Amino acid sequence: MLIGELADRTGTSRRLLRYYEEQGLLSSSRSPNGYRAYAESCVDRVLQVRGLLDAGLPTRVIKEILPCMDSPRATRISGATDDTIATLERERDRMTDRIRCLERNRDAIAGYLDAVREARGTARPLASTPAEAPALA
Repeated sequence: MLIGELADRTGTSRRLLRYYEEQGLLSSSRSPNGYRAYAESCVDRVLQVRGLLDAGLPTRVIKEILPCMDSPRATRISGATDDTIATLERERDRMTDRIRCLERNRDAIAGYLDAVREARGTARPLASTPAEAPALA
């Protein structure tokens, strides 16, 4: 398939697909006219890369763990080296720290909003859980 079809099927821009290829996360062949040609399996590979990026992993880590991933769209890793495990543990810990920071920031913003609403006389009941808290746009 050509890059346009892969982009359409994965919801990923052509520019990002070329970037993934530059980073060694995706491969293509070239047709006689010079166009990139992607195998059907690239659809799953792109979705897998996007999922890992959405999880917060940098491309350098994704490149390291992709060869260890058995099944597209599943997070099963076989044959992982000690270095890969250590890298993933560091990334997990980094994500945990980011989550804590985001929670502190969310709570600070909620406190600020409560104070502003109280000062305006438009106080709303506090949400009892973060899931009930109003979303910020």
